[in-house]
Amino acid sequence: MALYADENIPLRVVEELRRLGVDVLTVLEDGRANQSITDQIILARATELGRAILTLNRKDFKRLHLQGPGHAGIIICTEDPDRHGQAQRIVESIANMEELRGQLIRVYRRG
Repeated sequence: MALYADENIPLRVVEELRRLGVDVLTVLEDGRANQSITDQIILARATELGRAILTLNRKDFKRLHLQGPGHAGIIICTEDPDRHGQAQRIVESIANMEELRGQLIRVYRRG
């Protein structure tokens, strides 16, 4: 599965996801960081690239999902200081899914 990590996903989570074999592109690597780009545009970019968005911005991306599921997938996470565990839970949440398109996946921290 290909993911598109927005600006609020910690780099350590991205690095751990990559170590676990996940294809992750960050907003920074895509040249779209620190530009005050709207969530809607970020989601459209992820969809254009065929990547599910990975974010901690649960409220706004849940709203965007409800407005229309025509996206490549949205994975919303809770903040978690256990970066390794967070990456592992993300992988576990999508491991058995054949398709992320149009899906809203919630990943919660343990405890």
